[in-house]
Amino acid sequence: MTPAACVRLDLDAVRHNLAQVKRYAPDNKIMAVIKANGYGHGMARVATALDLADGFAVARVDEGVRLRQAGFKQAITVLQGFVCVDELLQLLKYQLAAVIHTPQQIAILQQQADADGKLAVWLKMDTGMNRLGFKGADFNAAYQQLLGCARVEQPINLITHFANADDLLDDKTRRQIDLFNDAVKDYPGQRSIANSAGIIGWPNVRFGSAQDRASDWVRPGLMLYGCSPFAGKTGADFGLQPVMSLHSRLIAVKDVAAGETVGYSGTWQCKTATRLGVISIGYGDGYHRHTKSGAPVLVNGQREPLIGRVSMDMITVDLNQQPDAQPGDPVTLWGEGLPVEEIARYAETIPYTLLCGITQRVQVIEQGLD
Repeated sequence: MTPAACVRLDLDAVRHNLAQVKRYAPDNKIMAVIKANGYGHGMARVATALDLADGFAVARVDEGVRLRQAGFKQAITVLQGFVCVDELLQLLKYQLAAVIHTPQQIAILQQQADADGKLAVWLKMDTGMNRLGFKGADFNAAYQQLLGCARVEQPINLITHFANADDLLDDKTRRQIDLFNDAVKDYPGQRSIANSAGIIGWPNVRFGSAQDRASDWVRPGLMLYGCSPFAGKTGADFGLQPVMSLHSRLIAVKDVAAGETVGYSGTWQCKTATRLGVISIGYGDGYHRHTKSGAPVLVNGQREPLIGRVSMDMITVDLNQQPDAQPGDPVTLWGEGLPVEEIARYAETIPYTLLCGITQRVQVIEQGLD
């Protein structure tokens, strides 16, 4: 019987998606982004499936430390870098690379001339995201300061981040590429700019002459998990395979008269007599609370519409087209035949939110990598 709520993780799909990254970017090294617990899939689990990646990227120092302690030997880059001496010492101890994006980080490095080891760094240029990184003359000044830091491994690597690469009609991405290329063209060190949307949608990020290359390393994230970075598309449109599917079961089937309301606040009213199915899934499991009525749910492999509000432990669906449905019947909330990108649209959010939102009470079932 299907558990009350479970996710099935196809780890062979992770490897397939990594192979697709290599197909899109055959001349680049791959820094697989596995932050936020591997986008909700399990960081160590995903790292194991990505054993052919050249390196990993995480958001925070503690994530990188856990990977090292779990025995992973690949290059690991901490995208948020460090904010204090203790974190710097952890980076040095576990041989983690750090993104440098503030003057305060450089000051900490300068003050730790007697620390053991050298730190591989990625100096971040702010090309328009206006979040982390240095702009203009400040970028050049930061580069010169890092050249003089005894604890910094040379050459200094160079990195930036797209703001709007998921919009192929937005010229801002082209401007970011040109700004980055122009700023770093005379610097040694490796470069990285391309996220999933850049890898798929902006070929000049991946290719170019040795003196005009924007990415030695690409940084795929969402596409590794089988999802599209572009609105209105699914991972399948780009040869990707979904890794996570979310499942539950019917726990009750009942008849509700025309005119009756369903769920909290009576937001959905039966226009006709309705065969109602109750499913053991809710926002307490990670099924988004704001998913709208009408969102498709697969009951016995057949699409049925969500009705009423999502509650903590349950949702309800209209089963008028399945009069023989019974408690215990299997339900898929997203997965084969129902892309997570589609459910994200009904929830007015993005696939990242759904994948990262699965809670601890949901059973995890692994498959693949036999």
